[in-house]
This record gives sequence, structure tokens and C-alpha cells, in this order.
Amino acid sequence: MDLYLILGVERQATIGDIKRAYRRLARQFHPDINPGDREAAVRFRQILDAYETLVDPDRRRRYDLGQEHPGTGAAASAFGFAGFDFSARVHAERTTTFGELFEEVFARRQDEQPPARGADVHVTLALSFEEAWRGGERPITVTRQAPCGTCAGSGFHRTAESPCMACGGTGTIRSARGHMVFAKDCTRCQGSGRLRRQACAACQGQGSEVRTEMLTVPLPPGLADGARIRLPRQGHAGLRGGQDGDVVIDVTVATHPLFQRTGDDVHLTVPVAVHEAALGARIEVPTPDGPVRLKVPPGTQSGQRFRLRERGAPSTSTGQRGDLVVDVRLVLPRLLDERSKELLREFGRINGDSVRDGAGWPEGAR
Repeated sequence: MDLYLILGVERQATIGDIKRAYRRLARQFHPDINPGDREAAVRFRQILDAYETLVDPDRRRRYDLGQEHPGTGAAASAFGFAGFDFSARVHAERTTTFGELFEEVFARRQDEQPPARGADVHVTLALSFEEAWRGGERPITVTRQAPCGTCAGSGFHRTAESPCMACGGTGTIRSARGHMVFAKDCTRCQGSGRLRRQACAACQGQGSEVRTEMLTVPLPPGLADGARIRLPRQGHAGLRGGQDGDVVIDVTVATHPLFQRTGDDVHLTVPVAVHEAALGARIEVPTPDGPVRLKVPPGTQSGQRFRLRERGAPSTSTGQRGDLVVDVRLVLPRLLDERSKELLREFGRINGDSVRDGAGWPEGAR
């Protein structure tokens, strides 16, 4: 009795070919499909014996060498189907249709889950106003799930080929329900019956390990409070070879005692003496880049605004700079001696009424 002929496969057939042929013939000759047909029952026993001999690499080798003969396998001594076991109790644990059982028996192993992108790591970075203005670099410490250094993130490492202990080298896992016996591919060896790799002991097959690393964050000039910086693929390791996540850095910028930022413009309030505002002057104004000279025209009023073009913050997207907006605040002088007081009295006698005689009042107030 040629076992290859019984299953209708070539002698060079793979384990997968043998399993597919067995499943096709089992559907055709199973006793439940052919009730009372003794010829079908005998044929089914032969199919099962051929399958169990050829699917086992050691038994198949012995059969090919003539050291094992048909009819000496497990199917001859104990009739089972990866289907039926008459030694089981008569009643199954629950009522199930024959179609549902066969759907479970012959269902192919689901594909492994696809690779998945790793999660992002979120970090908050606090900067002073000057640091955000200048830019540069800043080191941060990140704790993340990194690819395992032992298995390079695969979760496995190759070993010498050995029989799969989970299925006893058969490539099939069997389970019973009532007097039906079900068979499915072993998930550990993927139905081959042989193991060529083992789970990485360092990461327990997960492919990742917890690691604390120092990263350097590039800071573009002109960062504003609430800005976000992303370091691609520096986050948690992807699952099953998937792409790593990112490190997302949320920036907070401290306030400054002189400068207030609105968009890319920087606002500054500058005190101006009465004589400077009245007669005009060139005064020194601080900026984040250093002092600059501002021309105050004669007759400047308190609250008047001047705009210095492109003296503001650089845009992190375009690089174009905003403006420095200067608000004037008139400040009265300190009267340190009688001469100063007398000069101020004289000034008042000459110009005292003029501030309420026209321009000094708001429009419509007179």
C-alpha cells in the first residue's frame, strides 16, 4: 500500500501538500458524511494512516527507507480522525452542528498580526526667554521601549533545528470535543513540526526592552511658548518589526520682565523723559539681540507707538523676523534742587495752559 498514492501526492510533496491532500480526502470519506458505508470507513482509515505517517518527518523517513510499513501506525490501532475518537463519551459538551465543527477543524491558521507603529513619547521642555530666542541644542533624557539589543527587535534568535515540543514534532495540535477530535496547525512551529528559532530570553519574545537614553533636541531660533518639536522614530519601538514612534517635545517658555511676545512681534514699553519727548532725542532701546538706537521725534506723546522692522522674533517656519514694537511712557523728572524747580515753574508759566487748550483733551471732551 503506497501511502503517497493513497493521498494522491508526489513523493517530494511538502508537509503543506500532505496536509491539504488529507483535508480534501477527509471531507470526502469521513464516516459522518458516508453513514453506513464500510468501504468509505476503510478508505478513511487508510487516509488517516497515510497522513499520520507522512506528516511525521521521522516516520516518513523510515517509511521511505522501508523500515515502517502501512498499517503499523496509530490509525490502525486506535481509530481517530483528527476527527473521531470512539473511546470518548457519547454526548458532547454542547450541541454543535457538523458544519460548524468542520469549519473549526479545517480552518487555516490565522496570519500573524501585522506590524504596528510604536507609540510616541511625550516630553515637556522648559526654556528661558533667551534660550528660546537664540535656539541651539538641549539634551533630554527619555525612557522608552527600544528594540531589543539581543535579538535586534525580532523577538527570536535562530537555533539548531529541533523537534517542536508543543506538538511532538507532528506539526498538529489535537483537541477533543465529545467524541470528535480536532486538529489544527501548531502555532509554535507553524505546522512544520520543527523549530528553527526560539524566543529571545532577554525580551521574552517581545522584541523590545526598556531603555533610558540621552537625546539631543535641536532648538530653532525664535521658539514660542507652546511650540512642539518632533524627533522622528525616537519613541517606543514598533511591534513585530513596525516603525518606531516619535519623541514629541512640548516647549514652555518663561516670561521676560521687559519683553512680551505676540506672534512673531515683540512688545516693549520704554520710559521717556519730558524734555526728550518735547524736544526730540535719540535714545537707546534694549532688544533681545542687544541695544539699538531709537529716534524720538519732537512732541512725542505718552502712549505713542514706534515699530522697528524685523527686530522681532524669527519665524520657525519661514525664518522671517517680526517687528519690535516700542510703546512710549512719559516719566516726570526727579526734582533734586531749587534750580530745577524754578525752571519747571517757569516752563509751567509759559506752557501750563496749553495742555488743556486743545490737543490735551480727548476729542469731544471740551
